[in-house]
Order: sequence, then structure tokens, then C-alpha cells
Amino acid sequence: MMNANQKPIASLSLDLDNKWSYMKTHGDSGWETFPSYLDIVVPRFIDFLGERNLTITVFIVGQDAALEKNHAALRSIAEAGHEIGNHSFKHEPWLHLYSEEEIEQEIAIAEYHIEEATGKKPIGFRGPGFSISRSTLQVLARRGYQYEASTFPTFLGPLARAYYFMTSKLSQEEMEQRKALFGTFGEGFRPLKPYQWQLNPGGLIEIPVTTLPIFKVPIHFSYLLYLSVFSPPLARLYFDMALKLCRLTGTQPSLLLHPLDFLGGDDIPELSFFPAMNLPGGKKLALLSKLVSLLSDQFTIVTMQEHAKLATERFKLPRVEPRFRQVGA
Repeated sequence: MMNANQKPIASLSLDLDNKWSYMKTHGDSGWETFPSYLDIVVPRFIDFLGERNLTITVFIVGQDAALEKNHAALRSIAEAGHEIGNHSFKHEPWLHLYSEEEIEQEIAIAEYHIEEATGKKPIGFRGPGFSISRSTLQVLARRGYQYEASTFPTFLGPLARAYYFMTSKLSQEEMEQRKALFGTFGEGFRPLKPYQWQLNPGGLIEIPVTTLPIFKVPIHFSYLLYLSVFSPPLARLYFDMALKLCRLTGTQPSLLLHPLDFLGGDDIPELSFFPAMNLPGGKKLALLSKLVSLLSDQFTIVTMQEHAKLATERFKLPRVEPRFRQVGA
């Protein structure tokens, strides 16, 4: 039982999407050579987190772990004490369209290379682009994963997808392939608090990416940095209000970071099409520092694995039947 003076927990994770995966999803040529910025961003976020004594979960893409040139950077994440998660092998946001056999292969090969590169076997998974399906959950449960973290309960998914399509260079066929990216309007009705998927075998815990309680609009750091382009004080006020609402509703937030939160347009001008990439890297880090301080002032920050463990110990988690309505279905 938590005493009155003890801060509630919040988990923090980072989806380590690499430069090539952004280019691939955007429809840019040249991604096939797997250009990388891991040598820049990994030391940057390790130092940032280390200065604040924070240990988080980093979801790694298997394709990056399969390349020798990335091994030193990826190994340094594990050596710094961070939990390692599985973010699929090919990082394709249409993972939900795969057959169960293809999903098994995708997760298994990513798992193998991630463990080879980092020395840590992942027990948590997040789908690329929040892609999720019943088949994915069945595979994860069979493979002994403890938690899944691909649900993003927001009503704004279709708007995010529309913006993404407008700024991309995708063909009509590629847009059709990505039509479920960021989910449907109905995602906003999904729970914010952890729950257990009703599966056979069972035991797989879902830790949703937290959105603003009641209103279900995003509060993750990339969104906050985008708001800060217009007004840094407003972004901080919005986040502080969101955290207070989490506490009021008993929601233990699980918030995510992306590499571009640590990189500016001066670091990688090729990705200037992303929101907030008109900010220089130094300014982003200063803003991020203030936002993370707001979080750590009100919550004790833990890894996703620890979040899943504590949620199971402290609460009777509801069981939820896996039902997914894809766009156009």
C-alpha cells in the first residue's frame, strides 16, 4: 500500500526509430542502405537520462541490431542500465496485416538480434506506428513476453494520419498499406490504465501510452515539443495540467520519447518535414529538460517492466478481450 507521502509511479520509454525507418515510412528513397543517427542520438539521450538518474525502457528495432555498425551504440544502452524492448524487425506500421506466422518470424528474428547486440532478451514489445492485432498478442503470449505497449488511446489518430499522408511521398498503394497508422477514432475509447489481455495462454499485460485523461488527446513529449514551437510556457502548462489530471484520476502515466526529441534540424536536416524539427537540438534539450522535471517532480519514474510488475502487484487488473477494428474494415 502506498503511503500518503510516496509519489505514484510513471513509466518512461523511448522508441528508438532510426533515420532509415523514418525515411521508409515517409516514402523517401535511400532508406535501403539503412542510414543511421544512432551514433549521435544514443550518447545524447544516455547522458541526458544519466544526469537525472533515470532508468527507462528503450524499444529497439531488430534491423538496427542486426547491423554490426550499430552494436556499440546499442550495447551502451544496456550497459547504462536501461531495459531493452522489442520494436519489431522491419519497423513496418502495417504489422497488423501480417499473417500470424509472419508476425512470429518478425518478432523472433528481432528478439534474436536485439539479444545478440545488447546481451538482454526483451520481455516487452511495442508495435511500429502503434500497430496491434490479436495475432501479435497471441505470438507475444506464446513467446513469454510480460507486457505489450502498442495501444494509444486517442481520438486524434485519423488527424495524425492525414497530416502524415499530406507531408509524405507515398504512392496510393503505399497509403492503402498504411491506412491503419495511428489507429481509428475508436482508439480513444480504449482504457488508459494497465489491463490484462484475455488470451490463451494468458498473462500478457497491456500498458497503454497515456493520453490526457477524459479528453484523450496526446501528452507524449514529441507532441509537447510541437506545442512549444508556438508557446513554450503553454506547452509546460498543458503538461503540468495533464499530470495533475493523471494524479486526480489515479492514472499512472506511461509516456514515450522518440529520437527526434533529442535531435534538431541542425542535426539531421533531411528529416525537417517532422513537427518541431525547425528547432535546434540544444533548444529541444532545454525544453525537454523542463518537461521531464515536471514529470519527475510529481511521479517516480520507472521502466516499463517495473510498471507492469507494480501494476500487477497493486491492482486487480481487468481482463480485456482483444478486439480490433481496422480502418476501412
